[in-house]
Amino acid sequence: MVSNYRIILASASPRRRELLAGLGLQFEVRVLSSIDESYPPELQGGDIPLYISRAKAEAYRATLTHDELLITADTIVWLHGHVLGKPHSEDEARQMLAQLSGNTHQVYTGVTLTTTRHSESFSCRSDVTFATLTAEEIDHYVTHYHPLDKAGAYGIQEWIGYVGVKSITGSFYNVMGLPIQRLYQQLKSFANKQK
Repeated sequence: MVSNYRIILASASPRRRELLAGLGLQFEVRVLSSIDESYPPELQGGDIPLYISRAKAEAYRATLTHDELLITADTIVWLHGHVLGKPHSEDEARQMLAQLSGNTHQVYTGVTLTTTRHSESFSCRSDVTFATLTAEEIDHYVTHYHPLDKAGAYGIQEWIGYVGVKSITGSFYNVMGLPIQRLYQQLKSFANKQK
């Protein structure tokens, strides 16, 4: 599909690695420390992870060789006009899950594909509706699964997704952090453009 390139995944996320591996592609993981993930305050919804995925790509651009194709991504949880990022403590994780309880939120992922000559980006949206969660359910999840590395303080593929998610409109894998079907289509299109 993209045999002209060595694929580089710029992510420390084990979920993104697992999802990309599911396509059967050979790839290398490359992680730079301390990339600035701030964004202009006027950005809303899907524009935020799109901006951050492009900023990540720019940070890695100097590391690329002519035969490498870089994948950068960023995912946010968006609830009532606000970003729920990665919680800094278990108490903050409990607060986030209490906010998600009984509500529908959006998960946006921005993805950027970059070579030394070309770059293109896309974003994906999924709407996720949570059932009403009890304080005991929230505490059980946070205590046993420690979701401090996850936007919105939850992993849909974990226990909380089994008991709490009533419905999803859009890509399940986007909620995990990488809209893999859309990425597959974009990689095919990208490869065809480079021929």
